[in-house]
Amino acid sequence: MTDRPTRLSAEDLAEVERIMAPADAALARDYPGDTGERQPVHTVYLPADRIGPGLVNGYGAAARAALDAHAPSPEALALATGADPEEIAAVWSLLLAKLEREPVEDLRIDLEDGYRGHTDAEEDADAVAAVTAVAADPPPYWGVRFKSFEAPTRARGLRTLDLVLGAALDAGPLPDGFRLTLPKVTSVEQVRAMGAACDRLEAAYGLDPGRLRFEVQVETPQVVLGPDGTATVARLVHAAGGRCDGLHFGTYDYTAALGIAAGHQAMDHPVADHAKHVILLAAAGTGVPVSDGSTNVLPVGSAEQVRRAWALHFRLVQRSLARGLYQGWDLHPAQLPTRFLATFLFYRSGLETAAGRLRDYLGGAAGAVLDEPATARALAGFLRRGVHCGAVTADEVERLTGAPASTLDDLALRRVG
Repeated sequence: MTDRPTRLSAEDLAEVERIMAPADAALARDYPGDTGERQPVHTVYLPADRIGPGLVNGYGAAARAALDAHAPSPEALALATGADPEEIAAVWSLLLAKLEREPVEDLRIDLEDGYRGHTDAEEDADAVAAVTAVAADPPPYWGVRFKSFEAPTRARGLRTLDLVLGAALDAGPLPDGFRLTLPKVTSVEQVRAMGAACDRLEAAYGLDPGRLRFEVQVETPQVVLGPDGTATVARLVHAAGGRCDGLHFGTYDYTAALGIAAGHQAMDHPVADHAKHVILLAAAGTGVPVSDGSTNVLPVGSAEQVRRAWALHFRLVQRSLARGLYQGWDLHPAQLPTRFLATFLFYRSGLETAAGRLRDYLGGAAGAVLDEPATARALAGFLRRGVHCGAVTADEVERLTGAPASTLDDLALRRVG
């Protein structure tokens, strides 16, 4: 430090601290940063009446069967997707192992749009049966999408939520990966009402306060732009009182609500991109993960139809990843090969560059890119995501960065500057 005298007194500095204290507290409360939890790379949505025992293994087997039938080799999958055959060959064993070991990272039992034409009695039975089946052999993350809090479906949604929670607790303690999805949100009040419902369910079932968390589906224009011209979705995150577990974009409800013709409703439509940019801004720094939606072009039918659908899905997943959307929806088991292929190639292709830049940053070396602390956090987060999904190993990251996994955690979670 210099010997040059300064003019600000201790009282002056204390006054600045006094003024800033409330803002500092609000910033820490409202923008706590990454929680450190693993974010699944996808959510598989499946109607409750189609769920039974052995679902996860069955999805993996169906995905592998689709590969065997239409792309049994890296070269064949390259022709179907347009990806580089050598790059696919490098991750081929990882892809097959993923389909065998963990084909579904996150499963959502759907009792909303994908579940139609059922009586109340049938919905009661299907909700309980589906939860019981999944709880017996669960993926890392799973849960239920119930009917929305719109007036016509509100009571039905709450009844389903009550039944689902009871069935899940009958199977044992509520798992850490349990998820609830609130769809078609149109107002902050719906999120507050969901929080109140969670309060009452926790009390009724003897759960710790705050134990129940929920995802908000962003699929209505009112949530992206409210009547006052503000982004309502930003208010939703904070209105949830710490219970918001994710913001999930709904491709087709949203684009339809904006009057986009059915043949042009898609994940990469400009209006969808705009909405997702707003969602990412609303979630930034809050620790709330964001998920892209789905494509309804499924890899079924003739060999040509399957390959076209794979090429589309592969491109869309790559596109989402490049735009900071690290999770998306899958609607069919044959989408799993292209989901994991695109994801693995994304992390593998960026591995050496990200690790090298982080090694230079940690070592204080002057590399080709001058990175700042915020970028170092992003680099560490990228590598952690790659490890979480199985695209890279912790040993690889440690070897390439020269730093243990704990250092990456410290950087990504803002434990160090």
